[in-house]
Amino acid sequence: MKVLILGGAGMVGQRLVRNLVADGLTAGSISELILHDVVTAAKPQADFPVTGLVGNLADPAEAKKLAGLKPDVIFHLAAIVSGEAEQNFNKGWDINARGTWWLLEALRDEYEKSAQTYCPKLVFTSSIAVFGAPFPDKITDDFLTAPQTSYGAQKAMTELLINDYSRKGYIDGMSIRLPTICVRPGKPNLAASSFFSGIIREPLNGQEAILPVPDSVRHWHASPRSAVGFLIHAANMDLTTLGARRALNMPGVSCTVAEQIEALRAVAGSDVIKLIRREPNELIMSIVANWARDFAPERALALGFTAETSFDQIIKIYIEEEQPQA
Repeated sequence: MKVLILGGAGMVGQRLVRNLVADGLTAGSISELILHDVVTAAKPQADFPVTGLVGNLADPAEAKKLAGLKPDVIFHLAAIVSGEAEQNFNKGWDINARGTWWLLEALRDEYEKSAQTYCPKLVFTSSIAVFGAPFPDKITDDFLTAPQTSYGAQKAMTELLINDYSRKGYIDGMSIRLPTICVRPGKPNLAASSFFSGIIREPLNGQEAILPVPDSVRHWHASPRSAVGFLIHAANMDLTTLGARRALNMPGVSCTVAEQIEALRAVAGSDVIKLIRREPNELIMSIVANWARDFAPERALALGFTAETSFDQIIKIYIEEEQPQA
């Protein structure tokens, strides 16, 4: 089984790589792992070949090259993050929507050239940004997608493409709507949601963190560990069980910023809280105001997807996996 990871150099991509190298897929043994990104991805030692490719998915020629490799499983993690997609309209649409369309068209071409025998499984990382206000208390699996950001619109468009190309038999795809992944290690990125990780990560590392929104902001979270678990579980599933609705809301933890901070206090003590500095940012507040806050992801839970049940657990996972032990 040949596996392709788009966005293989990213944080979630690299964690997925490590998991695949260690545990493989129950859906079949891996014969080759291909990591594609706009920068060189780290390649671990493995019992099978690991290939690194550098290129831009927004280039139609790149999409044709990747489809020509005929991967059996494609993990599509490549994206321009929310804040950058909002500020750079063309770049967001080129990478987050047009690039995937080029890829799907290239995969369709391979399907037709193979006399309709080639049909890869594709797992796409969508986002809860596909939803827009006004929200119910909990978003159910039947709530409409009406995004109010460019990023959300790009993700929603791609979900529709994956549904249609799967319906036609060109691919066997599904979209997993990720919660905000928290606590992300490393430095802040350009995602509007970056502060959700920052107000935990920076204080734990003895650094000041900026909080650009009110404490009352409520949001939906899952750890990087859960994100990789979602991807692996999706790749091992029989996707025909999804029927025609191939986009799923992933499980997670709903909490306010105030509850995040209290969880941090409970795990790490009161001194770290003093490193959080409130500095309102109107742009970030306007983006976050249009994000979903709580879910009842019954379909995903029934299909075996799992995540943390408290924000304390999310913090403890970050400490366990990312902070050096004394």
